[in-house]
Amino acid sequence: MKKKISCRVLSQKMIAKNIYDLKVESELAKDAVPGQFAGIYTGDGSMLLPRPISICGADKEQGILRFVYRIQGKGTAFFSGLKEGDRLDILGPLGNGYPIEEAVGKRAVLIGGGIGVPPLLEMAKRLSELDADKAPSAIDIVMGYRDSETFLSDEFKKYGNLIIATDDGSVGVHGTVTDALKEKAVTDGVIYACGPMPMLRGLASYAGEHEMKAYISLEEHMACGVGACLGCIVKTREVDGHSHVKNARICTDGPVFDAEELDL
Repeated sequence: MKKKISCRVLSQKMIAKNIYDLKVESELAKDAVPGQFAGIYTGDGSMLLPRPISICGADKEQGILRFVYRIQGKGTAFFSGLKEGDRLDILGPLGNGYPIEEAVGKRAVLIGGGIGVPPLLEMAKRLSELDADKAPSAIDIVMGYRDSETFLSDEFKKYGNLIIATDDGSVGVHGTVTDALKEKAVTDGVIYACGPMPMLRGLASYAGEHEMKAYISLEEHMACGVGACLGCIVKTREVDGHSHVKNARICTDGPVFDAEELDL
């Protein structure tokens, strides 16, 4: 159940250009699941709305939430100046998560692009920790970056077969994550993905061609983060029970969707 609480900053560091790694002490960690996000408040009266940031890690035992984010505006620029001991109000965990059970006995294919990379780290970790009778047969991790700043890639290596794609060809496959899937002949399993819409459209098409199930997490600007404002809408193939049209609210009905349910 979501709640708003005050959290203490444990650490913060820059891990790539304009990419920051923030850890906070929070009881919200015990309820968070891979794919969810949190609304983080700046405490500045000129920026009243929380900033939605995906959860990169959730240590239930130590009560630590981890956020890896990119500076994109005033709110995230404010967060980048936080230091150990500072406090933040955080609302969460928000949205749904990835259906881990779908990967039982199958190949799990985790795919992230850009700032859609961090949400997959906790998913990779939890898949690797499953009991043998509940675990996937294999874990492939396909991560797409602009260039050689492949943040978090060293951590992903611990959990599966890592494949990197870069726009400029400086590391791994030269091209997109879909190019990497084709080059490495990944044509079976369950896809769990997060990234920009063009990437997700390509993955939905690829999954359809190869009869692969795909669960995609949508990146979207949000206002309330709790489904009240209808500011983050995606078109669906079926009529939504809340709005009575072919729409879904990314913040509450998602951010994770079965790709087959969306009209991308």
